[in-house]
Amino acid sequence: MPSPSRLYQLYNHWMMRTATYFFIFLNLSLALFEEPAVYPLPFLATSVLEVLCLLVFLGRLTHFAKVTLHNVFWKDTKNICIMVAILLSLTDLAVYGVLRLYDVRSIRWSRIVRPIFLINFAESRQIRRAFRSIRNTLPEITYVFLLFMFSLLMFSLMALKLFGERNLQTAEGLPYFRNYLEIVFDLYVLVTTANSPDVMMPAFDFSSWYALFFIAFVIVNTYIFMSLFLAVVYNNYKKHLKNEIRKLAYMKRRKMIEAFNLLKEEEGEQFVVREARWKQLVKLVAPDTSNSHRELLLRISDDEQKGFVDKKSFMQLADLLNIQVVTLKIRRHPLARRLPALYGSAPSRLLRSVVRHRAFVWTYDAIILVNAIFIALDEESPYVSYAEWVFLALYIIEILLKVYTYEPREFFGKTQFWNWFDTLIIFAALTATILNATLKSTMKYNSQQILDIVLILRVLRLIRIVDSIQRFQVIMNTLINIVPTMLTFGGLTLVVYCVFAIIGMELFHGKIQYFPANSNAPHALECGNPALKDSLFARGKYCKNNFNDFASSFIVLMELTVVNQWHVFANGFANVTVQPAKLYFIAFHIVMVIIIVNIFVSFILEAFFVEYSLEKSEVETAIEQKIQELGMGVQEDELHHEQLLDNMESAEHELEGEGGTKSQSKGLVFKIASKPSSPLPPQPFCVPCLHEPPSGDTALVAEVVLCQDTCFPFSFLYGLCIPAALDHGGTIPPFLWLGYRTVDALLQRMFEAEIPLEDEGPSFEEILNLSPSSVPRSPGSESAA
Repeated sequence: MPSPSRLYQLYNHWMMRTATYFFIFLNLSLALFEEPAVYPLPFLATSVLEVLCLLVFLGRLTHFAKVTLHNVFWKDTKNICIMVAILLSLTDLAVYGVLRLYDVRSIRWSRIVRPIFLINFAESRQIRRAFRSIRNTLPEITYVFLLFMFSLLMFSLMALKLFGERNLQTAEGLPYFRNYLEIVFDLYVLVTTANSPDVMMPAFDFSSWYALFFIAFVIVNTYIFMSLFLAVVYNNYKKHLKNEIRKLAYMKRRKMIEAFNLLKEEEGEQFVVREARWKQLVKLVAPDTSNSHRELLLRISDDEQKGFVDKKSFMQLADLLNIQVVTLKIRRHPLARRLPALYGSAPSRLLRSVVRHRAFVWTYDAIILVNAIFIALDEESPYVSYAEWVFLALYIIEILLKVYTYEPREFFGKTQFWNWFDTLIIFAALTATILNATLKSTMKYNSQQILDIVLILRVLRLIRIVDSIQRFQVIMNTLINIVPTMLTFGGLTLVVYCVFAIIGMELFHGKIQYFPANSNAPHALECGNPALKDSLFARGKYCKNNFNDFASSFIVLMELTVVNQWHVFANGFANVTVQPAKLYFIAFHIVMVIIIVNIFVSFILEAFFVEYSLEKSEVETAIEQKIQELGMGVQEDELHHEQLLDNMESAEHELEGEGGTKSQSKGLVFKIASKPSSPLPPQPFCVPCLHEPPSGDTALVAEVVLCQDTCFPFSFLYGLCIPAALDHGGTIPPFLWLGYRTVDALLQRMFEAEIPLEDEGPSFEEILNLSPSSVPRSPGSESAA
């Protein structure tokens, strides 16, 4: 049987996590193939797939039990929820299958519990935190909601007394404000502005003074109460976020102390962790970390090279491992290696300097703007058609020039999004344009679909202008930084949509049908249901917005989230069922729009504030200070892609010398996220080389010998030490990227700075029971979270 550590590593392997998510989404997507189905599959096929998913979930849960303490596993609510959901799903599947054999119609009620698997597996901790935010916010929201409902009911009662006896009618000829419950619903819709100004027009036509009633209602309920909802949600989200961060920070400190106590050895009057054991630990918990990276972390932890790590430095290990390290491969351009005379010639250098110049970027920005004008012109014009080929040629030339100037593997690196975007869009547009022209020339095929693709690709090319404007780049970078957490709310929305979609299909399936415009079917104009005759739903041709399958249900829910015309949907489905069906739509609006969307807005606000405060503050940890002391830090705003490539190229030429070639090097690249108040001078020190140089490279052998005998500012290239003379002579400097992987890590760092080292924090039980009011507030964490 594998060891517990091996089981733990296997459990956290990316392939296992990916497989878990695959089966979770497969289980959710089964609703597309089950009755009512978008693409119907036999019941046996969907049943086999569902059983397979449940077996995978059971195996994953069993694996989790093997790497968790027995008493902790059975006390964890999420594990119990998964087991109950598996049991309910199997029971419902068996009962439904038996009843189906006897042609007895039943409801697959267990489909509503499928989102539980997305929420409760250990990998989905962020989604669980989002649900906890909702749960923690509900008590405060409830009081505001009750006050809002009181205001709504009071205004509805006033509306009944003001307009109920005046025999007014709506534009459809229906009685106006004579039924109290209908008034409550109409005014609730007015809060969302979906029926404004239609709902007030009969009263306004009767007397202009009645507009004052609706103005007062909108001010009180739409502007004041809806803003109050956002304020309450944001305040509670912020408060509970700080509490979550405190729990995480204290939990991490507790676990690090336990680990230190297990590994410590006595050294003089203090307890320490020996270097060999420290390396073994890092290799075990972070097996993908390179030797160079581990050596760097050890150098920071044991800055005096005593052969051990003390408690204070050991406590920083989690922060060290949370630093994102990017390996930069310093390569020469392939043409510089194979055709050095041509690539290094004066015309070649001039061409590359032109491509690197800012004017080159400005020129292509102007070309994009001119292209936008041509895109807006008539496609059938031959001049526009010829111009498109000119623009395509210019874009292709741009890409070829950039690939010629910059090293191709760096130009198409994993982080070079815009380079990939440009290249894929341009060559896709070229392929589609050639295909479209070919199909047109044959005159045997209607190429409208290909033309649509071409037009879309042409418009997408205009997005490139975003990368050329600095302010746009800042916004885009901020959005990219918060995308991972935005996906959490995407998962939260998916859960809510799945639940409401399944309920909606059971309530409204088959009640509304869609017919093509030329259909002669009975009641085609009424969406297949006479109850919708002369209704706004039928006149608006909303028949395709129905709950007849899972995909259509998602589209309806998306339209309800947007809010506009949602009352027309509610009235339409209420007409084909019963009037209380409106409660379904009101419930969705409360859950999705008032609660979840407001929490999402709160997250965006808080994420922006954190990003902004980190950008403007001078927050430094001891780790950052040590990096600065070692002379290995470069500020984030000093790193630019073009400059980096220039530095790489100049470094290669410096190291190349007169005679020729040099092996490719690889370096650790970091970037300091915060701005220190004053730069610290680099301190020299020596680091043993970790790798032998490539065979036959005598120049590097000499450098290694010099490295072993001479102290110099730290430069680490492929495990080889570069002497100070070379480092000052133009080689690329060592950059330190201190980019924390999550906003949580940043907030933890800011909170932990306020905790003394000797403070071990509360016990595990006390940490889990911490409430927002149980931890004293402090200015730093207050501003951070």
